[in-house]
Amino acid sequence: MNTISVQMRLGMFDGEPSAHPYGNLGPRDVCTPAHQQLALEAARQGIVLLQNRGPALPLSTSRHRTIAVIGPNSDVTETMIGNYAGVACGYTTPLQGIGRYARTIHQAGCSDVACRDDQQFGAAVAAARQADATVLVMGLDQSIEAEFRDRVDILLPGRQQELVSKVAMASRGPTVLVLMSGGPIDVSFAKNDPRIAAIIWVGYPGQAGGAAIADVLFGRTNPGGKLPVTWYPQSYLRKAPMTNMAMRAIPSRGYPGRTYRFYNGPVVFPFGHGLSYSSFAHSLAQAPTTVSVSLASLQTIKNSTMVSSGAIRVSHANCNTQALGFHIDVKNTGTMDGSHTLLLFSTPPPGTWSPNKRLLAFEKVHVAAGSQERVRFDVHVCKHLSVVDHFGIHRIPMGEHHFHIGDLKHSISLQATLEEIKSK
Repeated sequence: MNTISVQMRLGMFDGEPSAHPYGNLGPRDVCTPAHQQLALEAARQGIVLLQNRGPALPLSTSRHRTIAVIGPNSDVTETMIGNYAGVACGYTTPLQGIGRYARTIHQAGCSDVACRDDQQFGAAVAAARQADATVLVMGLDQSIEAEFRDRVDILLPGRQQELVSKVAMASRGPTVLVLMSGGPIDVSFAKNDPRIAAIIWVGYPGQAGGAAIADVLFGRTNPGGKLPVTWYPQSYLRKAPMTNMAMRAIPSRGYPGRTYRFYNGPVVFPFGHGLSYSSFAHSLAQAPTTVSVSLASLQTIKNSTMVSSGAIRVSHANCNTQALGFHIDVKNTGTMDGSHTLLLFSTPPPGTWSPNKRLLAFEKVHVAAGSQERVRFDVHVCKHLSVVDHFGIHRIPMGEHHFHIGDLKHSISLQATLEEIKSK
């Protein structure tokens, strides 16, 4: 459906292609400098800084002149474009990207991501002992996760974890773990290992992935990506089998639920997590505290379901155009310019069929160091504050709705009103 909608926007169903703006594209429009720069910028923006002790990152070209680059994904090309991809214009591997900033000592450590033996571990450990910093590029590829190739666990494959731990123990300088994958990986061992200074997730970053990784490692780019999924611990799989795709938790059966909306258990990293080399403070500039939702007809008052459940049907409310304005001030309190993504979550009043929380909107804003920007969110009452009950009916719960943006919290009380009802 997404593909067809894009084709429609391009005018591919509107007759002779040459008569439309995109109908004359050809080979000369492929791999242009502008498009290659876009690939690099997309990779930069997609990188997520998961952990940064110290902080150890960014690395310094004056203090970290020699970098040990280790791991089965440290010098890959096609792995970076994942699947459903065209022919790349050219690749910059992680090793090549880092080599633009410092002298490198390269060891794969494993022959591939399956990492079935430790024959190359010794050389990798020796490289880490010689370098000012160590970058381990680990993770997955299409041999592990792909269409018709489901993972049976969410750990690093084979003996990758062992390699990471041994290299981190031997490393003379800070150790950075870079993870290349499409799905989540339980890296609790690395998160809890004080010898691993930083963890970065890069997804499958595309043809310019290596350049983007290096730009983030050395601070040319301030990371601002956020995790698009929850990273669960391996123990989660014992409670949530692949054959059960129910979203809501079923406590009586020990089923924990799925996604940030319904799962309340422990996580490795939560949905929406992502750090920066800067720090950002949020403050609420303007937002309502009480909102009246007008009912559509006198018959609505007599609806016993509405009265007993504390919620009104969306079809019974005059709220299709009713929007609540949230004005948020974002201040960069760090020393580096950076982009920051605000995630606006809401939690409805307590109810057995309501999600724990829900992402309503997000907005990315670039804020210079020491500066402040204002961001506005429009929350539509009917669309954003309604929930679906057991019968598939959209209802708007009355009462306190709680909103969260980072550590900023705000509550709005929804109340049904009869002001616009006219008796016939």
